[in-house]
Amino acid sequence: MANDQKDISILTKGCVEALPEGGLEKKFEEAASKGRQLRVKLGVDPTAPDIHLGHTVVLTKLRQFQDAGHRAVLIIGDYTARIGDPSGVSKTRPQLFSEAIEANAKTYQEQASKVLANDPEKLEIRRNSEWLAPMRLEDIFKLMSASTVARILERDDFANRFNENRSISMLETLYPLLQGYDSVAIDADIELGGTDQKFNMLMGRVVQEYYGKPGQVVLTNEILPGTDGVDRMSKSVGNYIGVDEPADEIFGKVMSIPDSVMITYYRLLTSRPVAEIETIEHGLRSGSLHPRDQKAALAGELVARFHDDAAAAAAEKHFNELFRDKKLTIDAALVECLLEPGDDENGLVYLPKLLERWFGITRSEARRRIRQGGISIADRQVISEKIGINGLIGSTIKAGKSTKFHGVIIAAD
Repeated sequence: MANDQKDISILTKGCVEALPEGGLEKKFEEAASKGRQLRVKLGVDPTAPDIHLGHTVVLTKLRQFQDAGHRAVLIIGDYTARIGDPSGVSKTRPQLFSEAIEANAKTYQEQASKVLANDPEKLEIRRNSEWLAPMRLEDIFKLMSASTVARILERDDFANRFNENRSISMLETLYPLLQGYDSVAIDADIELGGTDQKFNMLMGRVVQEYYGKPGQVVLTNEILPGTDGVDRMSKSVGNYIGVDEPADEIFGKVMSIPDSVMITYYRLLTSRPVAEIETIEHGLRSGSLHPRDQKAALAGELVARFHDDAAAAAAEKHFNELFRDKKLTIDAALVECLLEPGDDENGLVYLPKLLERWFGITRSEARRRIRQGGISIADRQVISEKIGINGLIGSTIKAGKSTKFHGVIIAAD
């Protein structure tokens, strides 16, 4: 029992809620009395090609359950991805094609292995098409009988859309029930997810009990802010750090996060003890620790985690050569703006073409920004679409006020 209490303390670190109250302790006691592993569920819908650090928050929590001797059940939602999870979404999601879902599912599985222990005794990877695809209409009728329209509309996002007369498809209202049925299919003891998943996970308890099974315990986890420090990390917002990105990019992006969210990153993305993180937080507040040094330590730790120690050391060296030694600032999400041999046109470069390549904005948008004085190089406003190439190397470039379009111009390797 003492070990169980220690495990529970570790496993609830960074969690917002454990529901129902006292349920986790009961699950541990029941599993210990029967000498079995707890089955801990995490479902992910492969709606994008890659996973980012925001995804690893719950993946790391799942790994902690593995390390405590329990069985992680990772559900790749290849069937529910056809609907798209409506959690926190203000309008109906576009449906994905099966080819894209399949490609994304393979990527998710490969990248999740960077976090989870690939031990067959502690890891089970399932696709929910296994049990959802064979469902007949009468099976759907039975599942839909597990809840009511009123209860489904209690979800904040559905309630808001309903009150604002925005569309809610019948397919979307089925999503929480399908996610709940996943818990029935794999006999989940515990389900993990972000705070935005609370309704869906609690619906899992309802559906399990409707099918005569014990209700799962729900553990909600904090949501990681993106590199802007404001919005949740998301590929659609562009404030993400992908787990498969090159070491230099991971290091540089971590160094670009605001100081205000650094401790959150330490707490959600590292395995450091709570006391150690509190010491770092106190040192930053008192001024005895420098934010840059602590951010560099965090960046190195994350690069080592998703690459290796050598890559972390090389990334820090590259970053220092690029920014610290040249005294460039990184108060925004700087990117490397590589000049290529073909960019030199008789000593001039055509800036709209480069801005399109570097920042992904269209050439017409780039020309508009130049006309409006929104482009600066080395803190000097650019007034012409063609500029001299001499002296560009090492200069910083900004395209408007957005920290998304901010980089340093360097020569190609």
